[in-house]
Amino acid sequence: MNVLDILGTALGFLYLWLEFRTSPWMWVVGSIMPAIYIVVLYQAGIYADCGMEVYYFLAGIYGLVIWLRGKTEQGEQVAIRPTPCRTYVWLALTFVVLFVAIAVFLREFTDSRVPYIDSFTTSLSVIAMWMLSRKYIEQWWVWLVVDAVSSGLYIYKGVYGRSLLYAVYTVMAIYGYYTWRKATKGIDAEKRQEQTKIIHREFVN
Repeated sequence: MNVLDILGTALGFLYLWLEFRTSPWMWVVGSIMPAIYIVVLYQAGIYADCGMEVYYFLAGIYGLVIWLRGKTEQGEQVAIRPTPCRTYVWLALTFVVLFVAIAVFLREFTDSRVPYIDSFTTSLSVIAMWMLSRKYIEQWWVWLVVDAVSSGLYIYKGVYGRSLLYAVYTVMAIYGYYTWRKATKGIDAEKRQEQTKIIHREFVN
């Protein structure tokens, strides 16, 4: 385990703590960490994940802007919420397209020994990161799958610090889901109370 791997692992734990707190600072940390892991993963020969770090860097900037602004490009409020059913369809289609494209690229143009596993985790990470930027609660389950598979992949590749980090991520994804779900219940309760007050005022007037 080299110095960069240790530093990246430490930032990863900090990122997870900030994500639990739904702090915008998570996106800042999430932009610094990829710069470190680009070097680590390239040296380990995990090329798809290395390229994925570039996406994480850009996604960190995008997520920070969206969270600070509080709205998506379509003007939707960004709050912790369930994923709309219709969204699953195009997310699934996006995953399939990404998986095939990345797997073909890795198999034909790199010396990756695990092109399909590498493509699987990379494609699913793109989906999970986008869901996180929208604060969709089910992003935690997507990350759980990514983290569990990635942890084993990094052990195989000898990137032990990142493997430990993703093993912890796997367990904490469950905690994160229930933490966010509890938060959504609080938001729903506040909305119901506000609606009750409005109805009451209209009835009185």
